[in-house]
Amino acid sequence: MDKKINAVCFGEVLFDHFPTHSKIGGAPLNVSLRLTSYGVETALISSVGQDPEGKKIINYLTKLGVHTKGIHLQEKYPTGAVNVILNDKGAASYDIAYPVAWDKILANEYQKALVKASDFFVFGSLACRDSVSRTTLASLLKMAAYKVFDVNLRPPHYTPTLLVDLMEESDFIKFNDDELFEIAGHIGSKYNSMEQTIAYVAAKTKTGTICVTKGAYGAVLYRNETLYYNSGYRIKVLDTVGSGDSFLASVLYKLFNGESPQAALDYGCAVGAMVAKSEGANPILTKLKIEKFMNP
Repeated sequence: MDKKINAVCFGEVLFDHFPTHSKIGGAPLNVSLRLTSYGVETALISSVGQDPEGKKIINYLTKLGVHTKGIHLQEKYPTGAVNVILNDKGAASYDIAYPVAWDKILANEYQKALVKASDFFVFGSLACRDSVSRTTLASLLKMAAYKVFDVNLRPPHYTPTLLVDLMEESDFIKFNDDELFEIAGHIGSKYNSMEQTIAYVAAKTKTGTICVTKGAYGAVLYRNETLYYNSGYRIKVLDTVGSGDSFLASVLYKLFNGESPQAALDYGCAVGAMVAKSEGANPILTKLKIEKFMNP
């Protein structure tokens, strides 16, 4: 029986425009949808424009069970949009419109109460590219019991100083392998091995849990000075959009339900792989489907 867990995700909600179609997206939105699918009470704090896209996002989230009262409407700025370019291997690069509604997320007492009541608070680095949303995030971090930093390096939308500040605030950091080495270099790491680099970042930022995804090769989880490994699942990649978001949601869901770090990592890698072999960031995956994929 799953525990009752409350989560809050903060940051960008937007439309991803692919060459052939458009989809609702944004890392915090993807994380919140996957958490909700597991029965986690999840609220999203963001901002959309008073336009048809903004309405569509609110309706979509509400229909799927995500709490949307923390998303406020902007008169002045449009709903976020990203042009997604996929290479022949399905890997994505992004052209992100600025300024848009989620750059201007304003803090209010309702949002602070949401964060205060949550078991964990998930945020990324992308929503900090504008000082308005960055200031709001700083005020919400003060309320959070457990802070999960989902690193999302999208040049030119970050600075090393910002990343260090956010890491020092965090209880849990998720990187991909490239992000880990880039950021570790900024804070003085000379290590070439992933294990030494993870331990260096953990010590330097005083972070108890670090997770590093390695694409097709699975992921590493560092928790309480112990390393856990999963070497990935064999799949045919369709598109990788949202795969890391579902991975993160799945690891958090399992850890907060008291499962072992190894079980949480295995589950996260399985779900991430299942998303990468499906179209779009948020395919419907039942627990039975996931179990079957892990143990055919």
